[in-house]
Amino acid sequence: MPFRDECGVFGICHQEEASRQTYLGLYALQHRGQEAAGICSGDHQGLHLHKAQGYVADVFTEAALDALPGDAAIGHTRYSTTGGNVASAAHPFLIHGRFGQVALCHNGNLTNTEVLRTRLIADGHTFTSPSDSEVLLALINRAQADTLEDAVVAALREAEGAFSLLILTEDALIAARDPRGFRPLAMGHLGDTHAFSSETCAFDLVGAQYDRDVEPGEMVIVSRKSGEVRSRFPLPKVQAKPCVFEHIYFARPDSLVYGRSVMVARREMGRRLALRHPVEADLVVPVPDSGVSAALGYSEQSGIPFDFGIIRNHYVGRTFIEPKQTIRSFGVKVKLNPVRHLLAGKRVVLVDDSIVRGTTSKKIVQMVREAGAKEVHMRIACPPTTHSCFYGIDTPKRQHLIASYMSLAEITTFVEADTLGYLDLADLEGCMGDDGTGFCYACFTGNYPVVPG
Repeated sequence: MPFRDECGVFGICHQEEASRQTYLGLYALQHRGQEAAGICSGDHQGLHLHKAQGYVADVFTEAALDALPGDAAIGHTRYSTTGGNVASAAHPFLIHGRFGQVALCHNGNLTNTEVLRTRLIADGHTFTSPSDSEVLLALINRAQADTLEDAVVAALREAEGAFSLLILTEDALIAARDPRGFRPLAMGHLGDTHAFSSETCAFDLVGAQYDRDVEPGEMVIVSRKSGEVRSRFPLPKVQAKPCVFEHIYFARPDSLVYGRSVMVARREMGRRLALRHPVEADLVVPVPDSGVSAALGYSEQSGIPFDFGIIRNHYVGRTFIEPKQTIRSFGVKVKLNPVRHLLAGKRVVLVDDSIVRGTTSKKIVQMVREAGAKEVHMRIACPPTTHSCFYGIDTPKRQHLIASYMSLAEITTFVEADTLGYLDLADLEGCMGDDGTGFCYACFTGNYPVVPG
C-alpha cells in the first residue's frame, strides 16, 4: 500500500473572491491531505483566519467563506508529518508580531525542527502547537532584520530540510522553496491575478494558466497593492533534489509537477516495468487509484488487456465503524472490491505504485485470489522502498519497511504472489529523464541530500 499523503498549499493575490478561489484550489488538492484544512485571507482591515480538522468541504461553509474577505488568500490541506493529527497543528498559522500580521502555511518537513524549537523556547518563545510551521513563523518574528522580507530570508537560511511555503502579510504574498526543491510549488496567473499551488490541477479548476515553478531556493514576492512581482534567490545554491515520489504516487495524474506530466511519467514507468518483468498473463489490473496510469503503460507495452478488476470506494471517510465480529481484511474490503467475473480463472498482473509494509499488498493479493484468479503476478512501479523519508512524507520507520529486511523472494512469499517485480532504479531515472542526480531517491537508496536531524 502506498505512503500516506503529504500536504497541499494554494495561494492567490489580486482576486476579488480570493478565499473562494483558494477553497476551490484546496478542493483540487484534497488528495494531498485529509486531516485538516485552513484559509487565511487579507483585506484592508487585516488578515482573517479559519481552519479546522476535516475535509475541505466540511471545514468551509458559506458562512465561513463570507468571514474571509479580501483580495489575497493562502490555504492548506494537511496530512501530518510533523505535529500529529491535532487541531492546534492545522495551517495556516497567524501571528501579530514585530512586522504586523503574518500568516504562513507550508508543505514539507524541517530536519532541524527540535534544535530550532529548543533554542526559541530558551529565548522565551511559547509555542501553541508541535508544528514546524510555527517554528518558521517564530524565526521570522525574532529575526534580526529591518524588514519583513529580510526577516523571511533570515528564517529560511536557518531552516534545514524541505519547505514549499506561502506567507501572507498586510502588504504581500510571498512564496518560497527550499534550495533543493524537495516539494513542488507552481506559479500561474489569471489576468492580473497571481496564483501558487502544490500542483497545477488546482489552476485548472480556478481557470488559471500555469507559468512556471518557483525555482529551488527562490523567493517570489507579490505586492498586494501594486501587483508587482519580484524574485530573489537568497539561499545557497545547491544541487536540486525534487522528490521523485510526486510522480510515482502523490500527485494527481492530471497535474504537471516540476514541469513534467505526471500521467506521462507513470505510463512510462508501466512500459518499462513490462519490459523489465514480462509475464504470460490474461489481464492487467491496477490497484486503484495510483496504480492506474502505470497499469495502462504495462498493458500497452505487453499487449495484455487492461481492465478495472478492482473497484475503489471513493466515499470512505477518514474513519469508519468496524463490525463487532471480525471480518478478515475488513480495512481493505471497505475501500477495494474485486470484479469477480473479470478475475475468475484469469492470470492477473496486479500493478501498484509501491509496497511499504507489505500487509495491505498481501490482503489485496488474497482478495484477487478469492475472486477466482488463477495466478497473481504483482508488479510495482518503483524500486523497493528501503529507507524512511524525512522531507515531508509520512513513512514508517525503516524497520517497518518490508524491503529493508526481506529479499525479493521473501517478499513474494509474504504477499502470496506467484511472481513479484519492481521497477529498476535506472528505469525510474529514465522515466524522469534523469541521469541519477536530478531527483531525490533517498527512499530507495538511503542517500539523503540533507542529513536527517
